[in-house]
Amino acid sequence: MGKGTSQELILEAGRADRQYWRDLWRYRELFFILAWRDVAVRYKQTAIGIAWAFVRPFMTMVIFTIIFGKIAKLPTEGSAPYAVLVFAGLLPWTLVSSILNDASNSVMSNGQLVTKVYFPRLIIPLATMLVGLIDFGVSLVILAGVMAWYGMVPTWHILLLPVFVVLAVLVAVGPALWAASTVVKYRDFRFVIPFVIQIGLYVSPVGFSSSVIPEQWQLLYSINPLVGVIDGFRWAILGGESPIYLPGFALSLVMTAGLLWLGIHSYRRTERGFADIL
Repeated sequence: MGKGTSQELILEAGRADRQYWRDLWRYRELFFILAWRDVAVRYKQTAIGIAWAFVRPFMTMVIFTIIFGKIAKLPTEGSAPYAVLVFAGLLPWTLVSSILNDASNSVMSNGQLVTKVYFPRLIIPLATMLVGLIDFGVSLVILAGVMAWYGMVPTWHILLLPVFVVLAVLVAVGPALWAASTVVKYRDFRFVIPFVIQIGLYVSPVGFSSSVIPEQWQLLYSINPLVGVIDGFRWAILGGESPIYLPGFALSLVMTAGLLWLGIHSYRRTERGFADIL
């Protein structure tokens, strides 16, 4: 044999787990390919294309404003118009629900890829987040227009909005990963996700202020991690006129961390058998 550089393939128990998180960075190009593919699929060959991202949140804002603001006559926060209050709640809700809905079915829809080649399977549900973030960006444009219509000028609080955007993504990722792994094992579970999302819309303070919840129930209500996220969005957008209930916000952070750990743990445990199940 001639001289040259030889390579050894070492199979070591547990080595794959230790390299997994590093592989997420190594396969970042695949992440972007899948993400842009999902964006193209969402808006390609549709009747109204990206205009739907404008129509859906705007019509939801109008309906909620009429029902909760005009008919139920629920109070707003400070001097903020009720429409702005609603839209500030719709922003995180739309982001979370979009990520949860898209990520929960992502592994099933990429079954052929999963069974043919190795890569960290966590990339698949995470790549779906880009679509939700694009829709979120569109909603921000609508919010700016609504605030301009009412003559509202953002305060310095708006600078902290990215913090709450990250928090909203984290709130979505945990349940999304758990749902994605569950759908692979139990196919019928994918029909439950839209129902859960619909219920979540009404039990979260999207169309109303969380201040309408009686004080003795506010901490219990904050078990829903979206409560803290929505309150944070409104605090940032309404310039502090919507105060954050700090004990409830802290509880929301704890619930978010717990759901994130549960989602990652269940997904990683199930991931090893994806190829066999699919």
